[in-house]
Amino acid sequence: MIAFKDQWNLEMALEVLKNKKVDSRTWSDAAKWLMLYGPPELQKIMLKASSISTNSSFPALAPERYTEAGDPCYDVEKVAEALGVTRQEALEKMAEMEYAQGIQHLYDISETHKLQ
Repeated sequence: MIAFKDQWNLEMALEVLKNKKVDSRTWSDAAKWLMLYGPPELQKIMLKASSISTNSSFPALAPERYTEAGDPCYDVEKVAEALGVTRQEALEKMAEMEYAQGIQHLYDISETHKLQ
């Protein structure tokens, strides 16, 4: 199995985002790749758009803590509730994402902080 990071490159991902006829799954994968592995300036734009979308779709869901890098961290119970899944299902999905993407999504509270 090819790692998610190696399934795309910048040119491919940008072409997919421009294509008005691409299926939603492919578009979503391209956007996700750009958020995770694209150039830093593009990552910032994509993450801001993702934050706006999350706030619009799940207005009651707000970050409770932040990583040292400033990434928002959400309470897994509230995420599960917003998505209509169990806590265990949410944890399993995040663990799958960590494995597939090679990027940490689950944090211990000691690895995060509140904004003052």
